[in-house]
Order: sequence, then C-alpha cells, then structure tokens
Amino acid sequence: MTLPTATYRIQFRNGMTFDRARGLVPYLKTLGISHLYASPIFTAVSGSTHGYDVTDANEIDPVLGGRAGFDRLTESLASAGMGLILDIVPNHMAASPENGWWRDVLTFGRQSAYFRHFDIDWSEPLTLPQLGQDFDRALADGELRIALDETLGNFVFRYFETLLPLKPGSYGAIANRLDDPVAMRMAEAAAVTSGDNFNRAMRDILFEGGDRAVLEQKLDDVSADRDFMRSLHEAQHWRLTHWKAAARHLSYRRFFEVTGLVGTRVEDPAVFEDMHRLVIELVRHGKVQGLRIDHVDGLAEPKAYLDRLREAAGPDTYIVVEKILGASEVLPESWPIAGTTGYEFIAALSELFIDGGGLRILDDAYRSIAADTGDLEEGRRIAKRLMVERNFAGETDRLVSIAAGIFPELKRDEIATALSELLITFPVYRTYGDGGPLSWQDSAVLAVTASQAMARLDDRRACDHVLKLLEGKVEGDAAHEFRIRFQQLSGPVMAKATEDTLFYRYNRLLAANEVGGEPGKAPGGPEEFHRRMAERARLQPHGLSASATHDTKRGEDARARLYALSEGADVFAQAVERWREMNRPWVKDLPEGAAPEPNVEWMLYQALAGIWPEDFDRGQTEELRERFADYALKAVREAKLRSDWTEQDAAYEEAVTTYAAALVSPDNDVFLEDFERVLQPFIAAGYLNSLSQTLLKLTAPGIPDIYQGAEGFDFSLVDPDNRRPVDHERLTAWLDEAGPIAKLQAAALKQRLVGIGLQLRQRQAELFARGDYLPLKVTGARRDHVLAFARVHKDDFAIIAAPRLMFGWLDPGVLFAGPEFWEDTAIAVPSPLHGLKADLLTGKTVEPGGSISVATLLGSQPVGLITPTEGQPTQRSYP
Repeated sequence: MTLPTATYRIQFRNGMTFDRARGLVPYLKTLGISHLYASPIFTAVSGSTHGYDVTDANEIDPVLGGRAGFDRLTESLASAGMGLILDIVPNHMAASPENGWWRDVLTFGRQSAYFRHFDIDWSEPLTLPQLGQDFDRALADGELRIALDETLGNFVFRYFETLLPLKPGSYGAIANRLDDPVAMRMAEAAAVTSGDNFNRAMRDILFEGGDRAVLEQKLDDVSADRDFMRSLHEAQHWRLTHWKAAARHLSYRRFFEVTGLVGTRVEDPAVFEDMHRLVIELVRHGKVQGLRIDHVDGLAEPKAYLDRLREAAGPDTYIVVEKILGASEVLPESWPIAGTTGYEFIAALSELFIDGGGLRILDDAYRSIAADTGDLEEGRRIAKRLMVERNFAGETDRLVSIAAGIFPELKRDEIATALSELLITFPVYRTYGDGGPLSWQDSAVLAVTASQAMARLDDRRACDHVLKLLEGKVEGDAAHEFRIRFQQLSGPVMAKATEDTLFYRYNRLLAANEVGGEPGKAPGGPEEFHRRMAERARLQPHGLSASATHDTKRGEDARARLYALSEGADVFAQAVERWREMNRPWVKDLPEGAAPEPNVEWMLYQALAGIWPEDFDRGQTEELRERFADYALKAVREAKLRSDWTEQDAAYEEAVTTYAAALVSPDNDVFLEDFERVLQPFIAAGYLNSLSQTLLKLTAPGIPDIYQGAEGFDFSLVDPDNRRPVDHERLTAWLDEAGPIAKLQAAALKQRLVGIGLQLRQRQAELFARGDYLPLKVTGARRDHVLAFARVHKDDFAIIAAPRLMFGWLDPGVLFAGPEFWEDTAIAVPSPLHGLKADLLTGKTVEPGGSISVATLLGSQPVGLITPTEGQPTQRSYP
C-alpha cells in the first residue's frame, strides 16, 4: 500500500468543480500534499450542497463536471505524482424520486428489482413523511394533485414540487375517470410493462399521443374528487404522512433523523456490488488510490462490509473510516483498514491546550449562571432520554416489538423501560457483534452498561433478557435482527444526544465541545498527550490526523483561540459578567423567561470570541452579523430547550438572533471597545496555539489531513459556515511570498509551517510512517509551557518543540515569548539524537549536546522543528 504523506480535503459543490480543483493541483503539490481527499462526487439530489444525498452511486455528478471532468482531474493529479481519496457513502442514499432505485421501489413495491436495496419494513406500506400537515388536511387544502411527470412520462401524485410515481395498477382507475385515449393507452401498457421499460413505454405513449394540456386539465378535475384521491393514495405501495410523524413511526431506516436519507442494505452482496460498481472500477483502473467510508457505524455488519470492500479494492488501496472513538475505545483489530478520519486526534489536542486550573474557575463561573445545564453528566442522561423517547421513538419501539415477540412472558412496558435505560447508559457509539461471541472490548462495554443500567431499574428481569440478545445468547432470526438494529440505533442516539444536543446546552468551554470530545474530563496535559500519541503510533499510525473536518463544530483556529479562555478564565468570566450588563437592553422578557437566557449569553460571547476578526472594521459588519445570527439560531434549535427544529418558538428565536446581531452592531460602541480590548491577549495566545497544534498534526503519529483553507487561519463556525468558498488565490500568493518568518503575517506563517512540515514528511516518509514516538523530558522553570517529543526511525529523527499555555506572556504582535521568559527551561535529548542539528523553520543551528535550551530555540520563534544537518537533503528555500 502506498501511504499518503498528507491529504487535503476538498468540499465539492457550492462552486467547486473538477476543473476548478484541477487548477489547485500545482498549489497543493507545492504545499506538500500527496493526496487530494474529495467529498462525495457521485450524482446527488438537485441542489445538494454536500453530496451525501446520493441518487446514483454509479454516476459521477454532471454538476461537478461528470466523468470527463473527473478524468481531467485525475490525469492532472497523476501528472503531479499525487493521488485521490474518495469519500463514499455506503450507509444511505437519497429517499427521493430523483433516485432511480427509490423511484422504482415507489412504483413497484416488493415487485421492484431494488426493493431489497433499502432497509424497509415491508409489513406495511412504505411511509413517506413529507407532508406539512396530516393527509386529510393536505387533501382538503388542494395540496395533492394527480399530474404528469413529463420527464419520465408517468402519472404521479404531486405535492408541491415532489412528484411521487403511482403503481401501474392505478393507471386503469385514472384512465376510467378521464375518458382520454392517451390515458387509456398508458393504462393498457402499464398492465403489461414493468421494470426499466415502464417509464420508457409511458413516455413514448405520452409524447406520441394527443394534447397533453387537455390531459392535464382532466387530471386537475379528477384531483378535486377527494374520495377518489383518498382511494388512489391508499392503493399505492406508499403512504404520505406528516413529516413530524417520522420520529414515532417510519417504515424505513433513516440516517440519524434525516428522513430524506434512506438506509441501504450493503450487507447483501448483490446490493454491495450494485452500490460499488463504479467506485471499484475507478480503483482498479488507478483513478482512485484511497477510500473514506462515511458513517461506518450505520452499517449492519461493519467488519463484513470492510472485508468485502478490501477484497474488491485490493490490498494497495488506502482505506479509513469515519468512526468516533469513545474514551479508552480502540478500533477493532480485525478491521482491514488504516485507521479513522481522526476525531480522536482533536480530543488529544484538547488535553494539551486546556488549562486544568483555569477550567475549574470557568466551571465555578459557568455553574453560577447555567442553572440545570451546568451538570454535564445529568445533562447527558436528559439528552439521551430525549433521543430515545422522542426523536428515535419509532426505532426504539420497533426494538421493543422484536423483543416482545421473542419473550412473550415479558410485558412491553417492562421491555421498553429496560431498553431505554440500556440505550441511555450505553458508553460508546456501538458494539459490533453480528453473530457468535462478542469481542473482549464489546463484552467489557456490555458489562459496564449492564451494571449501570441495572442499578437504575427496580425490575431487572427484562434488562437481563435484553442483554442476552445483545450478547448473542439467544438464537434465531429475530434475535439477530434485534442485535443488529440495537447496534444501528445506539450510535445515532449517542451522536444526536451528545454532538447535536448536549454540546449546545453545556457551554462551559466550547473548545472542548467537539466531535469525539470529552468536555467534562479534566485535561491531562503533556503526559496524557504523550500517552495518546504512543497508543496512536501502536494502533493506527496511518489513520488521518484531523484538526478540522466538514463536521467539526468550529474552525481549528477558532478552537485554538478558545482553548486560551481556560488560561485567562478570570479575565473572561469577569468580562462576560460586564458584557451581559452592557447588553441587557437587548434581552427580552418572554412568558417562558428571559431571552436569551444567561447560559445562551455565555455561549454567544465564546462563539463570537472564536471568530472575531483581528482587523474588525465597524463599517463592514454585515457578513459577520449574518453568520453569527445564523449560528445563534442553529445553536438554540440544536439545544432543543426553548426551540427546536421540529417545534420552533419564533418569538424566542427572534430574541436570540436580535441579541446576537446587536453584539456586532457598529452602534454598540461601549461593548465593542471593551470586547476588542479584552480579546487581544486571547487572540495572541490563540495564534500560537494554532501554530503549535499545526506542528503537532504534521509530526505526530498519523497522516495529517488539511481541511480546505485551513493551511491558513480558519475561524469558521459549524456547518454550513465551514463550507464557505476558500480564497485559494490569496493562499497561492502567500506560498510564493519569500522572506523570513518574522516578517510573515500570522496566517501566512501557519501556511509556511505546513509547507515545511509536509515537505519534510515527503523527504522522510519512513520516519513519519513507521517511526517511534519518543516523549522528551522538559526541565526548568517553564517546563509546563512546552511539549517536546521526537520521531525516530533507524538513523533518522526529528525533534518537535511546541509551546502551550502562553496566555499573557506574549507581547502585542509577537508570536513568541523572549528568552527571559524561558529562563533555564531545557529539552533533554537522548544520546542517539546528539549531533549537529538545525531548526527547519529558521535554519538556526541547534547545540549538539544532551539538551536544547528552550530560550535559544523558542526565544525568537513560535515553534521548533529540528532535524540532523549531516546528509540533510536539499529543501525548498524558505529564507
């Protein structure tokens, strides 16, 4: 397998096409990227902004440039000696008539050639939760009509812009009501035509027939007959329902709570082959060198899927999975992959840059205003219970029904109570037993879950029975289905409760509220970071190391700045108290209480601090105000406390967004002056944190993944803010800029550091792919302010020194503390690493003995990257 040395994530769509990406290849090559890492490129629903709503897994989206544009891009990459990693989506597809397989299922039901492609409960008609009200009201309001789909040529149920195909057996009933020769011929053909020929036959008749305008008028007339429309609807393979009903009843597995994404059954070999035909062709023809598997935890049998994918893609294909690892959780050893997409690396960074003492100060201040939301663990239980009992009530009830069928001696409510407690208590996203005995890790998870759940239950009998199902101690198809569906549900419950609910309720320090993060954990400092990196070197040295993705809660540099709030905790807490008083006129008194409430105010000041532009121009605040207000609205809906995506409180939302907009209003002078003043040392410390975490990502175990534009500073908020177009022209200009690091602006310095680090990885590929991770001891007065380690492989090595906890120690405009700060602090160097060395960032020589003076190394530069000078290959010149 040819391993990447560095990946660069590109978000296609929103103006990014294959030809535009092709124009970036020279820039990425110069930067030191080995593999472009592409978001999904297969045909998606019209107007898709992300590509995860695939409608055709075997077509490259024409919107992006189609197959011809894709081939031009891969040819350019190959000419530059670069590879391509594709993000593929095996767990779900778009539940849209634009999806030919789904449309065929809507038309033919269980007679469709694709009815087994989707995870549907066919014991009832297929539910389609697309109505804005219940069916009878929609019918009475004239929202439902019979119409012609002129693209496909068939009869459809029209609901605004949604066109749902009717079963062939309905054509006769329609034709009998219309008294139209074209409709009659369509009905006659429908009675004898099926499969892929159906739409073609209907289209031929329609376009060769009579006056379509007359036919459409007749359809409008028939649509006014509510009894006929109701009977026609009831005759279909599907049923339209109110969209809010999906939480409690849905006949197909969805992706999390997204009813527009239907789960697929790639555990079926035939479905696997249909969904992967094109991607495997691209791999085998050398167009694609790596695959990123989206949401692997959603699959029924992840290991079986990965084994099949590995066999189809071959041993040389680089494969990583999107997988969130819980505390102390490791990837199953049997998975034939290189590792994960790197969320756990972000969690490791938080251990290093969050100050434990300051976090305790923040905790005291936060609890004084946060009321019930200040208790993380209780908040987690409340959020998970909400998911189990409301958002995923239908999925939970299905599990209860399966268990009730297996254990008729148990009452449904007993099973429901036990199942709910197990899901709430479950400490990781899922286990992976699909048959036979559990792995040691899954056994340990279930043991912990059982112990905690049993302690909260008065009657433990039902819980004991459910646990036997999860442990594989009950045989039969129903038991197997229960086990799989529980595993497919525990992950969404955890994810939606934690990342998309709790992390918008518990706002003590937003920097810790990251995907895969543990915001309640006391930071372990350098020792814990070293432990995690040593484990990473042992368990997944070739997984991606991310500091930002399209799914993270904020840009990596916004997070780096917010880490510093834990260092200046007193300053920030006192400032928030002052700012709340300054902006009290914007707080509205509503019947349910003040809006925004103190917890939300605390969150907004942090979020604004994270994205605040150093060169804030009061005359140009419109874009910032719009971004920030949009974030505030999303945050309160995700929190699900006083408003929600399903039940919106317009008055509350208006109050919060008005308050958020007021914070960046040019008329809010007193606040703005104070906010800018307080923020200056946090901005400076945040810049240095950004450079330190960048160096760590470039050199620690794992393969560095650069999210688009984050080689410069990225102060984005959560998506879609982090998917805004990137100014690659400016980044290219910076890359070509010569001069010493002291004269570079901070963002260009970060990019310079990325270039130096990535080119070192290319020159010393074995060092970083297979080298040991060696923690280095730091001594002296400021030993707590620097992390040092070495990467060692045979005779090659690199020494890394990254400052930390530097709030208040930096002069304005200077990204390092002088020698006087560091005093006698030194890095101990083991004897195998002695000899003449040089820092790659500045070119300065480093003493050859048994220690490195931090005052000498970091007293005039932000970070240190040291390599031996003897025999050092020529590098691109960075004066």
